Amino acid sequence: MTKSNFRTQIKPWILPIAMLFGMLFHNFMDKVEFMAPYLIFIMLFITFCRINPNELRVSNLSLSLISIQLFGALALFFAISPLSVDVAQGTFICIFCPTATAAPVITGMLGGSVPRLATFSLISNIMVAITAPFLFSLIGSTDMPIATSIATIAMKVMPLILVPLITALALRRIAPKVHAAVATRQSLSFYIWALSLFIVVGRAVSFVMNEPWEKVPEMIVIALCSLVACCLQFYYGRRIGRACGDKIAGAQGLGQKNTVLAIWMALTYLNPISSIGPAAYVAWQNTINSIQLYLHQKKEIKTY
Repeated sequence: MTKSNFRTQIKPWILPIAMLFGMLFHNFMDKVEFMAPYLIFIMLFITFCRINPNELRVSNLSLSLISIQLFGALALFFAISPLSVDVAQGTFICIFCPTATAAPVITGMLGGSVPRLATFSLISNIMVAITAPFLFSLIGSTDMPIATSIATIAMKVMPLILVPLITALALRRIAPKVHAAVATRQSLSFYIWALSLFIVVGRAVSFVMNEPWEKVPEMIVIALCSLVACCLQFYYGRRIGRACGDKIAGAQGLGQKNTVLAIWMALTYLNPISSIGPAAYVAWQNTINSIQLYLHQKKEIKTY
């Protein structure tokens, strides 16, 4: 077996293995959890290096999806919060968090428009960077004055998302050869994603293990709400995408989330139990993506 074939065969198992190892070694996460924001930064930087500013076009698709990501997340939060604030936060973060860095890759594999998805991914991340400080201060669990809370969160979230974008665009202009070298190594972001997943899942498991058994029913409800949120986002993303001329970009843009960033944000700025939502979302979205890829490959084989 060649090295290329081995990587192809092992790649679908890397994320589940990362999650499994995170669960098994959750007691050691306090030693490595400081790496999570740095890994997220690097992952976003590599992804943004792939974006060509000349291909970016803000379309009705992007505007429609961003509306659901922001206003849909808020609507569900306020609808659920009278019943349970923790469940509301867990559902909110599953919708509010930006598009996954791997979404353009899956979109291309399914035959969708990568430039369209890349455009929405960029808008999605910028929207989160700008609105997260205010929204987390509004719905999060903090005793700080709201102005102090907004400033504190902004200093951590905005650089994490916006600085990789600015760095990628600056590198494109200052050192185009280096930029091109990074842009052609998108597979690196996948392995960094796996390492990040190992850390944030381990941290989430550490939190869950320290929770009393009385919290288990609530955790199950949060996980089930994340399943509903995942299915609805893929469904409505596909419908909106079909109306705008690209059902695949629509579905992946709205349904495939940066769960590593979502878990980190939930653990940092919301009630940590809400991280169960995006942690479960990892399983739901990967299941849906696996089914889509299988059906697409099956359809291609029939065509030939």
